[in-house]
Amino acid sequence: MALRSRNRVEVSYSVAGMTDIIFLLLLFFLLTSTLINPNALNLLLPKSNNQVPAKPMTTVSITKDIQFYVDRKWVNVQQLESVLRMKVAGRKDPVVSIHADRSVPIEHIVTIMNIARRNNYKVILATSPEK
Repeated sequence: MALRSRNRVEVSYSVAGMTDIIFLLLLFFLLTSTLINPNALNLLLPKSNNQVPAKPMTTVSITKDIQFYVDRKWVNVQQLESVLRMKVAGRKDPVVSIHADRSVPIEHIVTIMNIARRNNYKVILATSPEK
C-alpha cells in the first residue's frame, strides 16, 4: 500500500505586496521631504539660539543682491507695502517673517520693519541655529 500525499508545497514567494509597500513609502518620503523646506530661496541667515513660537502668515525674503520676495514671488520695493496688505488682509494680529541674507545691509531690513510698524504687523527675523 503506497500512501503518498497528493498536496505539494510550492516553495515560492510573491513580492507583489512588498513592492506596493515600498512604492508607498517612497512616495510618502518624497512628498514629505519637499514640505520640509518651504523657503526655496538660497539665503545665508544670521545665526541665533532664540526661538519664537509665533507662526508667520507671510514671509518677506531679501536676497544678497537686494531682491525682495513675498512668499517666493518677486516684488518691487515700491509695491511691497500694498502686497503685504493684500496678503494679511482680514487677519487678526498678522505676523510677518523677514528672511534676509546676512550680507544684506540693515537699511533694507529696517524698510520692511517700518512697513510693519505702520500697519501694526508683528515681525519675526528668521535666523539659523547656532552650533
